Amino acid sequence: MNSIIAENLRTEQTVNSRIDLFFSKIGISELLKQSNFYKESGIPCVIVLKTIFTLVFTERNLYRILATQADKIGFSKNTAYRFLNSTTYNWAKLLRLIAECVVSKIDQTTSADRAKVLIVDDSLYDRNRSKKVELLAKVYDHSVHKYIKGFKMLTVGWSDGKTFIPAAFSLLSSQKETNRLCESGIKDRRTAAFKRRQLAISKSTEVLIELIKSIKHLPAKYVLFDSWFGLPRTICKVKTLGFDVICMVKNSSKIHYCYNNEWVPVSKLYKIAIQNYKKNGNITGSILVSIRESKDSEELIPVKLVFVEARDSKEFLTILSTDTELSEEEILRIYGKRWDIEVFFKMCKSYLALAKEFQGRSYDMMTAHTVIVFLRYIMLANESRSTIDLRTIGGFFFQVCDEVADIRLSTSLKLIISTLKEILSAYSLISEEMTEQILSTFFSSIPQVWNQKLKLCA
Repeated sequence: MNSIIAENLRTEQTVNSRIDLFFSKIGISELLKQSNFYKESGIPCVIVLKTIFTLVFTERNLYRILATQADKIGFSKNTAYRFLNSTTYNWAKLLRLIAECVVSKIDQTTSADRAKVLIVDDSLYDRNRSKKVELLAKVYDHSVHKYIKGFKMLTVGWSDGKTFIPAAFSLLSSQKETNRLCESGIKDRRTAAFKRRQLAISKSTEVLIELIKSIKHLPAKYVLFDSWFGLPRTICKVKTLGFDVICMVKNSSKIHYCYNNEWVPVSKLYKIAIQNYKKNGNITGSILVSIRESKDSEELIPVKLVFVEARDSKEFLTILSTDTELSEEEILRIYGKRWDIEVFFKMCKSYLALAKEFQGRSYDMMTAHTVIVFLRYIMLANESRSTIDLRTIGGFFFQVCDEVADIRLSTSLKLIISTLKEILSAYSLISEEMTEQILSTFFSSIPQVWNQKLKLCA
């Protein structure tokens, strides 16, 4: 029977079943209602969402699906585009609710003393071939060192070092009107669409704080980011939200730190730190200093600077931590988790069709599709965690492990031999001498390691 079923059909059935299971576990229908997804009539939102969600896994686009399976799907292209272009749907809230749901389940299988973090970074959302996209701007691409057309996708995600879950984002345009190629036409301040656009033209550091505020209930102690956000003002603001910060800071003469009541740059602190420090691997030194939010602020926040050798360079890297109790090695270990978000960006752009699947002109469509791409990644991350991490099996797994751990190998072998001896004794035709002879033959046939364990038991 299986030979009659086409391979691609079996694959599609498997994909649909896994997506249905994922949507069922997170309660997608209820989360859509909480995020203001509703239709007065016609195809439910969850059906449209699932159809678009599935496209990349079946290697098809919306046009091909509607051309070949229009009767099966039950809605037209206009329905899909109205869904993506809606100004009332709160996509940011939907992403946050799903992230909270998945993280809460993952956190149950994570040790309480494991460092859980929020990771902040931005990546280029390329629309270089577009002309009339809403809020399209000239943004600087640091990889090619030139301005291109697109957005900066500022993202905040949660990680325990094993699984990364995106939780909030914003497609940033430019704060300068001269850099924006197209303006927004939304004027109604009551809609979620207007708030999305206002956030898009705000300063990136201010947007960062707003995104962290929106997901501050996630179980995390540290916020990680690179040197682009590693400014004293930003660090102090994140600290006031109840998180410790571990980040890389720039070796700039314009940024000063308080040391012995004197404000000095990083380069001078580096020379002081390496004088009496015994080099530990790539760590060349560390020093305790203080920072402040602004020159007018009198409140100082103690921080620890760790200096590390840069690869293939005589320069040094500086890692800052507001948790001064951490050792230098622990600070670097936790900061290493920041790489999870780089893997996430690569996965979304190369495999999950970010900025490629739809070429809509409205800011709402780009936001909607980005959330759908993020949800695809969340499902894959959750599947990977459930498949690889045996702790996701639940309480039964821990009970079995406890029982196995309580019985030593020698004890279990002795229990097996005693059971075998009782079974042989139950047969009246086998005398006690024959039983001993059978056991002696058995002992001489088993591996030497087991034989020695049994002799120790005796």
